[in-house]
Amino acid sequence: MPQVATTHERERELYREIGDVLSTALPAVELLAVELLGPDRFCVFIDHPDGVDHALCGEVTSALGDYLEEFSIDVSSPGLERPLRARAHFEAAVGKRVAVRLAAATDGRRKFRGRIARTSESHVSLEIDGGETDVAYDQIARANLIYEGRST
Repeated sequence: MPQVATTHERERELYREIGDVLSTALPAVELLAVELLGPDRFCVFIDHPDGVDHALCGEVTSALGDYLEEFSIDVSSPGLERPLRARAHFEAAVGKRVAVRLAAATDGRRKFRGRIARTSESHVSLEIDGGETDVAYDQIARANLIYEGRST
């Protein structure tokens, strides 16, 4: 009997596949995250040095045309609560507040909110309630910046 992939595993698989497609078709587009919205729909979060507009979203959708037989595709800019998936995303967000959800509970917890203290090869360290908690990248199902209002 074939093993059914978890949502987290399927999102990571799609992230790798779509990343390969976009790096060839639209190399200036940065793939930030792929989130399954249902069994036949996903959202691709992208960024671009010149910003994200409707035309770019259309180009990304066209580049992902092979997926349209199986999925409906939404394409989105990162927004204020930018998704964080790759180590480089966490490195760029050191000092900022984040919400992290794990694929499986660690020490009885799946959700964390804190400030990124530092990153390493294998994990991100979060400042939570005056202490630090290390979270392995490979255990993170989803993470996003927490919007803290305008910085002056």
